[in-house]
Amino acid sequence: QVQLVESGGGLVQAGGSLRLSCAASTGTIKTYRMAWFRQAPGKEREFVIAISSNGVSTLDDTSVRGRFTISRDNAKNTVYLQMNSLKVEDTAVYYCAARDGSLTRRSDQYNYWGQGTQVTVSS
Repeated sequence: QVQLVESGGGLVQAGGSLRLSCAASTGTIKTYRMAWFRQAPGKEREFVIAISSNGVSTLDDTSVRGRFTISRDNAKNTVYLQMNSLKVEDTAVYYCAARDGSLTRRSDQYNYWGQGTQVTVSS
């Protein structure tokens, strides 16, 4: 099992950047596929981006392609989400998640979740 803790959220202007971190407070992430999801007010949680356990493969949503990058440092037990060229519509609570098995966009396939970190993009 693994417990995940996100950090790095905040308020940023449109066009700006933020980097989110997801650290395992217990357990290790090295064998897990890791992903970021987000949930805006009044909307369902949606997939953002995911990375394989060895960091070689990624999977992203078209809405963030070319702007968001996921990376991981298994030695530090941490996954990162670099968000550039932020838009107002990126405003949401961002969640880190982990799963065994292959990369997937399906939130119901992820076993472990963090508590989320708020990202607010102002115009």
